[in-house]
Amino acid sequence: MKTLSSRIISTVESIPADLEIILINDASPDNAWETIQELHKQDSRIKGIDFARNFGQHHAITAGLDYAAGDWVVVMDCDLQDRPEEIATLYEKAQEGYEVVFANRVERQDKWLKRKTSQLFYRVYDYFTGKISDHTIANFSISQRKVVLAFRQMREQNRFFPLFIQWMGYQTTSVPVEHNARQDGKTTYNLKKLITLATDAIISQSNKPLRLSIQFGFILALGSLLYGLYLFIRYFFLAQPVQGWTSVMVSIYFIGGLIFFNFGILGMYIGKIFNETKSRPLYLIRETTETNDNER
Repeated sequence: MKTLSSRIISTVESIPADLEIILINDASPDNAWETIQELHKQDSRIKGIDFARNFGQHHAITAGLDYAAGDWVVVMDCDLQDRPEEIATLYEKAQEGYEVVFANRVERQDKWLKRKTSQLFYRVYDYFTGKISDHTIANFSISQRKVVLAFRQMREQNRFFPLFIQWMGYQTTSVPVEHNARQDGKTTYNLKKLITLATDAIISQSNKPLRLSIQFGFILALGSLLYGLYLFIRYFFLAQPVQGWTSVMVSIYFIGGLIFFNFGILGMYIGKIFNETKSRPLYLIRETTETNDNER
């Protein structure tokens, strides 16, 4: 974190511009909050927010944007895979008149499995939402203040920063940047979390799964009706007895499984609605480096 802060300061001072660095401790287990406090004592431009518990990456991004006061705001991870020196590249591109500039990691230095799961996520997401996404783009970006203020108005529980920016429709572009391999630690996005993230993103942005469920149910019902008509004709007009107790039971279990599957899809949407109606805060702060922010 010390290396990250020093590289950000060195880069931004070369622009030049006033700056503040807001570091979010999302329940990190490696004494990250103590490090943030020490950095704040050394440089008051470095500020910190300590979550009461782990709320997730995109809730942490939300907290940072809620507290950011700059005319331009950069969002980036702290693992140094996003190179702080590329902030100047993003800012330079933004001066061409863009309101949001994302970093395009053309040559991602992630492991093969992470790259492939990321590609799969965006393909599935694009199918269900009818949009076209770029799997080389993540959170690393720079945004005008009006974009940040608009983002603050979006308070739903299911959060995904790049998709929110895409939905808002501001003038957005991307610029190629270098991407580093992870130096310390390992990603917290295991397969289970990626599936959860994909499910939440799709449900929050599209109702296509419900429409597909209805269409599939209609096709299945139509097929059952036609098959029943076929058996009726065989029995009454062709004098062929209907046999196959096993096939009947298999069909019953098959239909029952589909019904439960469709109920599951419907239940996920109802569950998300239930979570939104609670109106719980997106995150809870245990402490900040700014004493006057503790009651914000």
